[in-house]
Amino acid sequence: MPRYGILVAVDGSIESDAAIAWAAEEAAMRKQPVTLMHVVAPVVVTWPVRYLEAGYRRWQDDHAELVVELAQKVVEAAVGDSKVTIQCEVRHGTVAAELVAASKRATMTVSGSRGLGAVGAGLLGSVSRGLLHYARGPVAVIRPSDDAADRTLPVLLGIDGSPASEAATAFAFGEASRRGVDLVALHAWSDVSTVPPWGPEWHAYEQEGGEILAERLSGWQEQYPDVRVRRRILCDRPAQWLIDESAHAQLIVLGSRGRGGFARLLLGSVSTAVAESSSPPVVVVRGAQRG
Repeated sequence: MPRYGILVAVDGSIESDAAIAWAAEEAAMRKQPVTLMHVVAPVVVTWPVRYLEAGYRRWQDDHAELVVELAQKVVEAAVGDSKVTIQCEVRHGTVAAELVAASKRATMTVSGSRGLGAVGAGLLGSVSRGLLHYARGPVAVIRPSDDAADRTLPVLLGIDGSPASEAATAFAFGEASRRGVDLVALHAWSDVSTVPPWGPEWHAYEQEGGEILAERLSGWQEQYPDVRVRRRILCDRPAQWLIDESAHAQLIVLGSRGRGGFARLLLGSVSTAVAESSSPPVVVVRGAQRG
């Protein structure tokens, strides 16, 4: 088992608390530890305030201890009577870089959609973006919500026609099985926007898409006979279809590389758009990596 189990970035923000609670529940389901990691950013000061540096560093360390302490309470509240091992680690350095390095020893890395300060400057924070692009293993981006999660909703999988989506498919089946829910496999062609969805050309694409889904899902359906699969073949706009479908899902799973419906800009436009606009957690599963 990877040393960190479920690794979650903590910074004391509302988004971070949502990520911690989700990571804790995930750790409980997987019977793995949850690691709370807070990264203290470098102090950048110049004359005439350099004399404040030592005092500010002490404040950072005290603040880090408080943030981690509060994060542990979020874990305890999220898992209730379930037993989850909590690991805590404070690092010093660039936030995204430290988390990316730590992700090599984690089953999954979890981050809030935004964080405090400059981290939360965009719709999707710089840390979340950095993890989506460079972290090892699955990366989950969590948005805070006032609504209680509906545990009966399915897992939504965005699937293309490439072997690179195999890791995402495996992850999605595992999540659906653990949660005891259906899996919705959605395939959207990104290169047939001029083809009307009622003509013979579209039916040909639809048939090919059905064959792709059948090929990619068959082996996993045999491995997970408890998971009922619903298939969707759609025309164009993969990001928008995923966002629309996310209203009826409890988790969205995407691959990171491939071709076809989610290929050319998946890790850029599609995954970013879905992570920014979907309420349920979004997990991006990177394909095989070297090194």
